[in-house]
Amino acid sequence: MLLQQLVNGLTLGAVYTLLALSYSLVMGILGILNLAIAELFMIGGFIGFTLIDAGYPLPVAVLGGMTGAALIAIIVEKIGYQPLRDAPLVTPMLSTLGFSIILQNVATNIWGSDPLQLSIFGEMYQIGPVSIGEMQMIVLGATVVLVALTAYIVQKTSMGRALRAVAENREVARILGVKADQLMMLAFILSGALAGVAGVLIALHYGAITPYLGVEIGLKAIAVMVIGGTTRIWGALVAGPLIGIAEVLTVAYGGSQIRDFVVYGFMILILLLRPQGLLGGARSDQGQRV
Repeated sequence: MLLQQLVNGLTLGAVYTLLALSYSLVMGILGILNLAIAELFMIGGFIGFTLIDAGYPLPVAVLGGMTGAALIAIIVEKIGYQPLRDAPLVTPMLSTLGFSIILQNVATNIWGSDPLQLSIFGEMYQIGPVSIGEMQMIVLGATVVLVALTAYIVQKTSMGRALRAVAENREVARILGVKADQLMMLAFILSGALAGVAGVLIALHYGAITPYLGVEIGLKAIAVMVIGGTTRIWGALVAGPLIGIAEVLTVAYGGSQIRDFVVYGFMILILLLRPQGLLGGARSDQGQRV
């Protein structure tokens, strides 16, 4: 049924939104694509999955996944970005790719390469012709809250203004007294925390996780980021559900073999017709990043 597929697509799109927002934060402030975010998503999922399996409640699992991913993000920033921040942009990006491969191997050695399975969290509710799970409602609710909170931090707080100043001109921000190094670290921490939450939510929603979870979802989150507007917070909130619904409907009515064609074909179409993304401005300069 169409309504059921729309609900499923919104749930998947919510996860894409959180992960795309993780990419956008680092891209918008530092101007690099942190390819380790997909594996922070996966590690966060494993931590939350393990805590639930050990009998801890969902809030503890979410907090554990968020904290674990944020701590690893600090390591990525300290080793993979900070020493290379004045190098050409491709250099720190390749460094984060190296971290991505390392984290995938770490997860494989700790949890194994076979999928881990757990009973799906929560009950199912029937609303007319639509079945919606408790975990789906949690995913959707958490996404809206986290996107709104991130937007508030970036747009309305003094810390957010400092982040935008660093995004516009790092050296001028330093001259004006902004602690640019700490704020660059903060961007990594926030992006890692969001990725960790997304990993926990998707792992518990599907009741399964593997060390390769971040590969496919991470690439689609990058597509969502591009479609919404590479550094636009609200762009991710629009593009995530759009891609999630498109993917679910494609699988339901066209077959799973063409779902990637639809997702990435749409991304290429956006790049050709509107390179700045759906909610991107007319200019793509650094001052318009966040």
